[in-house]
Amino acid sequence: MPEERPSIVLFMVDQLSAKWLEGESKRCCPTPHIDALRARGVSFSQCIVSNPICMAARATIATGLTTRGHGVLQNGYELDPTLPTFMQLLRQRRWRTGAFGKLHLIPHFRTVYPDYKPYGFDFVSCTEDPRAGEWLDWIEERHPSLYDTALATIWATGIPELARYGKRGVDLAARIRDIRARFPWASESFPKSCPGYYTLPFPEEVSQTAWITQRAIEFLDRFAPHMPVFAHVSYVQPHSPSCPPEEHMERIDPRYIPAPVPPEWAAEGQPPECFAASEGAVSHLHLALGGKVRNEDATPDDWHARRHYYFADLTHLDDQLGKLLAALGQMGRRDKTYVLLLSDHGELLLDHGFTGKGERHYDACVRVPLIIAGPGLKAGSTVDALVQLEDICPTILDMAGAPYPEAPVLGPYHQGPKPRPLPGRSLLPLARGGAVPRDWRDAAYVESFNNITSSDTACWARTIRTSEWRYTVYPGGKGEQLFRLREDPNETRNLAFDPRFASARTRLRDRLMELMVLQDYPHPPRSRFALGVH
Repeated sequence: MPEERPSIVLFMVDQLSAKWLEGESKRCCPTPHIDALRARGVSFSQCIVSNPICMAARATIATGLTTRGHGVLQNGYELDPTLPTFMQLLRQRRWRTGAFGKLHLIPHFRTVYPDYKPYGFDFVSCTEDPRAGEWLDWIEERHPSLYDTALATIWATGIPELARYGKRGVDLAARIRDIRARFPWASESFPKSCPGYYTLPFPEEVSQTAWITQRAIEFLDRFAPHMPVFAHVSYVQPHSPSCPPEEHMERIDPRYIPAPVPPEWAAEGQPPECFAASEGAVSHLHLALGGKVRNEDATPDDWHARRHYYFADLTHLDDQLGKLLAALGQMGRRDKTYVLLLSDHGELLLDHGFTGKGERHYDACVRVPLIIAGPGLKAGSTVDALVQLEDICPTILDMAGAPYPEAPVLGPYHQGPKPRPLPGRSLLPLARGGAVPRDWRDAAYVESFNNITSSDTACWARTIRTSEWRYTVYPGGKGEQLFRLREDPNETRNLAFDPRFASARTRLRDRLMELMVLQDYPHPPRSRFALGVH
C-alpha cells in the first residue's frame, strides 16, 4: 500500500509584521489560535522579505525565485505563468490544489476576475483588494440589501473594468464614488471611523474575510482525508484600510497599544531623500483615501485609533485560523496536514513616521511571521536562523516529496558543477529539529524598486541584514542607513556617517554588492534553446 501523503495549507495574510505578534503588541492584541499553532509548530523568528511589496513577494513564494529571477519587480508586473510554480509541480503529482482569496499574481488594474488556474490551481475562489468580483457578486445574489454597503468598501475606483462591470456592463465606478461620498463611516459607538479605517458596516459572516475561510473549508471537505490537497488560503486583511467587525474592537486593550517609534530620520543631517519627499510620510493608499500629508517630524494624532483598528483586524484573522484548524480536525486531516502561517511583507503602522511597506526597510517592513506546524516537526521550538521567502517554495515541495526539476546543463560545452535549481532551501530539516548547516546564509538581502506612485530611482533601496546589522543604501547618493540591531532594535540611531563605524559600513557594503550580484543566480528557467536546452 503506498505511503499516505500529507496535505498542505498555506494560511497567508497581507501586510503583517512579525513585530505586531511580539513584545508589547501581545499585551493589547490576543491571538490565541496563532499562539496555539506556534505551540504545536516551529516559529522562524528571522524571516526576511526579499522585496517588501505585494506582487514581488507573492511571485517569489510561488516560484522560489528572486525578484530578478521571476521578473516581478514591483506591483503592476504580471508573473509569467510559464515559469514553474510549486502549485504546478504539486498538481503534476496529483495533489488537488485550491486558491481562496488574494493571489495577486495578476495586477488588480488588469481585471477583477483574474484567471489563476494557469499558475497551478484546480479550484479558485478569488477576491482581492478591490473587493469587486466573486465576493461582491455573491453579496448581490445572496445579500442584496447589503450590496450598496459592500460597494462603499471599494476604494480602487480607478480600475477600468469597474466602468463597464459585469455582464450588463454597468458603470459601477460612478455608483461607488457616489455611495462613498455620502457614506456614514462614523457611528455613535465608533466616532473615529473614516474611509482609512472603519468597523465593518455589515455582519461578520458576510465579510470578505469570512467568505475566504468558508470557501477554503468547502474545498477541503470535498475530498477524503487520505487525498493530498494543497489549499492557499489568503486574506486581504490586515492590509489597509483596516475594517474589523465591531465586536473585535472590544478585544483590544487600548491601554497597551504601543506608541509608534518616532521618525528619528527627520532630525538627521543626511536622511534618505525619499523619506523627506512630500508623499514619503504616508502610504499611497492613505493618500488615495483622502489622508493628508503630515509634518514629517511628528506622529499623527490618530495613531492610537489606526493601531486599534489594525490590531482588531488581526484578531478577526486569528478567529479565521481557528475555524480552519477546527475544520481540519473535524475532517480527520489535522495530524497529517502541514500548516504554514505567513505574510507577504510587513506594515510600518506609523513606526518612524510611515505606513505601509516598500523602500523603508525597517524591521516592521521587512520581517514577517512564519510558523510551520505539521507531522514530525519539533513542536514549540523557535529557529533564529535567517530565512527568506525564497525558502517557501522548496519547503512546500519537500513536504510533498516533489523535488524541483534539476537545473539543466547549459549546452554541450558546459564545465563545472551543475547550477542549483533554486536560490532558497527547504526549511523542513530545521523544523524537524536539525542543526543549522554551516553553509546556511549569514545575511539576508532586501531590495525595493519604485512603487506605483513614483518612478524615482531614489526609492531603489538595497539592504543587507545580519544578526547584528542592517545596512541600506539608496543609489545616486540619495542616502544610507546603518543600524546595530542588537543594541538598537528599534533602528533609531543611524551610524552610516559615524566615523567610528566606517569599517563596519565598508564591510557590509562589500557584502551587499556580492548579494546583489547573486540575485541573478541561478539562471531563471526560461527558454534556453540557444544554449542547447529546450
